[in-house]
Amino acid sequence: MPADENRTPPAETAVVTADVTAGPPPWLLRAFLLAAATVAGLVFGFWVLQKLQGFLRVLLVSLFLAFAIEPAVNWLAARGVRRGLATGIVFLLLTAATVAFVWTLGALLVDQVTTLVKNAPDNADQAIDWVNRTFKTHLSSDDVQKYLGEWSSTIDRYLVGLAGNAWGVGTAAIGAIFQALGVLLFTYYFAADGPRFRNAVSSVLPPHRQRQVLRAWDIAVEKTGGYIYSRGLLALCSTIAHYVALRVLDVPSAFALALWVGVVSQFIPTVGTYLAGALPVLVALVHNPSSALWILGFILVYQQFENYVLQPRITATTLDMHPAVAFGAVIAGAAILGPTGALLAIPVTATVQAFASAYIRRYEVEADTDADKTERPPKKQRKWTRQLTIRLTGSRRPPTE
Repeated sequence: MPADENRTPPAETAVVTADVTAGPPPWLLRAFLLAAATVAGLVFGFWVLQKLQGFLRVLLVSLFLAFAIEPAVNWLAARGVRRGLATGIVFLLLTAATVAFVWTLGALLVDQVTTLVKNAPDNADQAIDWVNRTFKTHLSSDDVQKYLGEWSSTIDRYLVGLAGNAWGVGTAAIGAIFQALGVLLFTYYFAADGPRFRNAVSSVLPPHRQRQVLRAWDIAVEKTGGYIYSRGLLALCSTIAHYVALRVLDVPSAFALALWVGVVSQFIPTVGTYLAGALPVLVALVHNPSSALWILGFILVYQQFENYVLQPRITATTLDMHPAVAFGAVIAGAAILGPTGALLAIPVTATVQAFASAYIRRYEVEADTDADKTERPPKKQRKWTRQLTIRLTGSRRPPTE
């Protein structure tokens, strides 16, 4: 038998053989199952959030409205009114104000449409004369009627298409009504059972977390209520100022237009000012073009006065926020949640800003002149024996030996 057959295989060959013949490690299957379960849970969670997006939006809006009316409910409850009854009283007052606002604007709309239809022939003749004088054209009433006939046929086809999709429009309207009712219902329960709801949320947290949650809750109520209060006060000032201007310029429906400008400019972020100012300018343009220019100038001047004089003083104690921060918050909120996010962006940002300022420590910034000053070397500390001798003898001279 050859000598090579009696030799033992090297250690490396044994190790390689063991690695090849051994199976996968026992933890690999568990890790794979855990990763698969995590991915499946994330996918399921995103699917549930997508399906509940409308419901979560209703809850968010309801919570915001409950925060907004809770200061008034607390004020009534502190004077002996039961919390449920106090919430109902606040709801009735807000409903009456909303109905009055819609009724006033409806009367304005009917009046202006009636006036526009009544004066349509004269306005058309004046418009044709202005176009002919300005652009050196030769339009006539017959040409305008022909163009209007073509436009009316196009509008008719568009309306027929909308009528064919009436089922979708009706379904969307019913969904909007149910969402509005859901917002009202949840807002009532959030405001009426506010303390109980806070206690239920805090009861599942440890004591130190409870204090933070309750503090954040109080800040949210304060800032949201302050936002509504400041906006309402600014809307009142804007309504009075524009009413006086519209009455001086003899614009019809002055109170309705002033109310529209005051409410829309304050409670619709970013674009509310432009939407609010467009309606009185158009109404004045129909009746007297020169008055429209004066109204436009007054709106621009008052907007600057409000931005630099009224708003900083009114919101100094309720919603102190830089205009650039507010504008950026509205854009971010609109990008995340659409119109709902734009409406909630400012009070949410103010709450986060106030909560952060309560927990973030700030330091005084040293001036450049202080950095140039030469620092004095610190005094040498005496030994404790010498300090004790000085206290006992009252003399700073060293003791004689």
